[in-house]
Amino acid sequence: MTFARPATLAAALAAVLLPAALPAQAQPACSAAAPSATVGTPVAAGVDGEQTRLQDARTAAFTERAGLGDFVRRFPAALCATRSAAEAERIVEAWGEALWWAAVDRAQGRRRGGDLPAQDDRPLYWTRLAMTVRLGEWKPDFAADADRLRQRFEDASRGLRDNGFSGSPGVRRVFVSGFDPFGLDAELRRANPSGSAVLQLNGKRISLADGTRAEIRAVVLPVRYGDFDRGIVERAFGPRLTSGPRAADQITTISQGYPGLFTLEAWAGRARSADPYPDNVGALVGGTREHPVTAPGLGPGAEFIATTLPAVEMTAVQQPFPVRLNTAVTEIPAGSDRPVDREDGPSAGSRAVAGGGGGYLSNEVAYRSNRLRLELAPTLPGGHLHTPVLTGLPEQPDRLTGPDLEANEAAITGEVLDVLRHATGSRPPGRGSVSLLPPGR
Repeated sequence: MTFARPATLAAALAAVLLPAALPAQAQPACSAAAPSATVGTPVAAGVDGEQTRLQDARTAAFTERAGLGDFVRRFPAALCATRSAAEAERIVEAWGEALWWAAVDRAQGRRRGGDLPAQDDRPLYWTRLAMTVRLGEWKPDFAADADRLRQRFEDASRGLRDNGFSGSPGVRRVFVSGFDPFGLDAELRRANPSGSAVLQLNGKRISLADGTRAEIRAVVLPVRYGDFDRGIVERAFGPRLTSGPRAADQITTISQGYPGLFTLEAWAGRARSADPYPDNVGALVGGTREHPVTAPGLGPGAEFIATTLPAVEMTAVQQPFPVRLNTAVTEIPAGSDRPVDREDGPSAGSRAVAGGGGGYLSNEVAYRSNRLRLELAPTLPGGHLHTPVLTGLPEQPDRLTGPDLEANEAAITGEVLDVLRHATGSRPPGRGSVSLLPPGR
């Protein structure tokens, strides 16, 4: 069962249709790309490292083969029709929401178009990115804050706007997050099963293993340090952690992790330590295993935060992939200046180097969301789930998908739902009752 979308979506869809309805003589002059421009129009000089990948024609194919091309083609005309900064903010939010719901509807089989599989998360990513280029090219004849407009568009197109729980009595509320594809310099066609899973789950009502009903709401987060610095995790999770009938009963952050298995991360660390591995815009943060750094904008909190998800129940799922509780961390022990790997969690007084999920953004989303949870709703269960690495891309670089990729993605995303179905309690992990990762993980 899926809930109806928020009523404000009607306004978003109207905004999508409005530009095409304007007569030719009503189309205002504008320095944005022409409405008839093809999706694959070369990107302008000066775009960021993530947008530059749009020069590869395969990125436009993801948009067109998912039936989302009109979002890119018609967005400039919608921008050019605006007459004030306030109206521009409403327009970019409306288009962002419409793109988000188009991707959700497509993932859940309600929107047809194109020949890519419905569960594919890549069309949303590449379409959104192409639209941010169009937004950056727009030069309005009134004062507008370009950074604010992009943030509002990004938030809306990622599920942060008008995507709240229904508040139905007796229905548990589960809030989850996934991520964009990443590692695209090595392989442009990569997908992220965490993003695919949350698109398929957003708005769904499911039956939990104990027989109760639950509603799921979801967001897809960027793989960019700068967005985390500017508080996107807190903007996403904060409204779900305030008291009331529309607050979450449980939060779970999800990302892609290890080959061949799911891991429920027992610990999230406060530090960044992933350099020299960059984010999607090519940014580094100066944090390494030997010299971890603390991310900007973090409120007060412990060096490590433990999961409070029901590990025993969630790790009972073992098919088609095993699910393990990962208690490993990397720390700098008290009185030392050298990092140490520990398989049984952090020692007293140590400094975080990496949580079970490492020192990258998958660890940080777990830390930020659960630090905020401890501040706003400390009894709420929360933690992080890593999916297996998605494999199966065809060897031919011009093929965007194939049966192995689609089967593997379906298996992973199906098991994400199964694991969430088993998250029916709030008991913290108990050692000895679940399997741990082997040394070296």
